[in-house]
Amino acid sequence: MTKYLKLPFFAAGLFAASLSLAAPTVEMQTSQGKIVVELNSVKSPKTVENFVRYAQKGFYDGTIFHRVIAGFMIQGGGFTKDMTEKPASGTIPNEGKNGLKNLRGTIAMARRSDPHSASAQFFINHKDNSGLDYPAPDGWGYAVFGKVVRGMDVVDKIAQLPTGSRFPHQNVPLEPVVIQSVKIIEKK
Repeated sequence: MTKYLKLPFFAAGLFAASLSLAAPTVEMQTSQGKIVVELNSVKSPKTVENFVRYAQKGFYDGTIFHRVIAGFMIQGGGFTKDMTEKPASGTIPNEGKNGLKNLRGTIAMARRSDPHSASAQFFINHKDNSGLDYPAPDGWGYAVFGKVVRGMDVVDKIAQLPTGSRFPHQNVPLEPVVIQSVKIIEKK
């Protein structure tokens, strides 16, 4: 009986290990076009595991890029078209000390002022943002966990859209940029 109880735990451990060793590539289909992102699970294992879990659950489907600032970044993954925040499941530790930099085209976790408050929201850097790197003024920075490998033209297009305020949020695209789906398309 004991060996049967251990089997599910062993299988779960193998699954977690394969997830952290994999270098998933995800396809983000948006209303403005497709963005393909290669995730770095070697340097950001917990962050990639978190992002992949949300993607596999379909959490990102129907969310929007709700904060868009040309020459800075585009942020999404947490709000619906009517600016309702989707409930996220907990927070993850900040992996900002991983050596990855907030360069143009990298994807990083959005968070609140608490360095360990990232959950589901992410942003894609529209330019090099060294001020977001570890060590930042708060000591942590923003954890980069991958890079855009196709679709930077789509990121550029989104970054140039007209924005406005939707109380209490600023820099919201006037026409919603919907994330229609985020799918894992390859594991290396």
